[in-house]
Amino acid sequence: QVQLVESGGGLVQAGGSLRLTCAASGSTFSNYALGWFRQIPGKEREFVAAISWGGGMKYYSDSVKGRFTISRDNGKNTVYLQMNSLKPEDTAVYYCAAYVTRGIPSMFAHTYDYWGQGTRITVSS
Repeated sequence: QVQLVESGGGLVQAGGSLRLTCAASGSTFSNYALGWFRQIPGKEREFVAAISWGGGMKYYSDSVKGRFTISRDNGKNTVYLQMNSLKPEDTAVYYCAAYVTRGIPSMFAHTYDYWGQGTRITVSS
């Protein structure tokens, strides 16, 4: 089992940048694929990015490709989401998620077994 804690959210102007951090504890971090999802009230949780256990495979939603970068540091049990060129439509609560796999990381929320509490990002226009 793994516990996930996100940080780094906040208020930023359009065009600005933020970096989200997700710190993991409780299990062997390198066994897990990690994903970032986001959700706004009344809508389903949306895939943002995912990274494989070793960091060699990364996937992004079309809406963030070229602006967001996911990375991980297995030595620090941490995954990051660098968000550049932020837009008002990026406003949401962002969640870190994990599940055990050595394969291709999933883009589907139901695949993930462990979730953080979320961190809110507001992008003003």
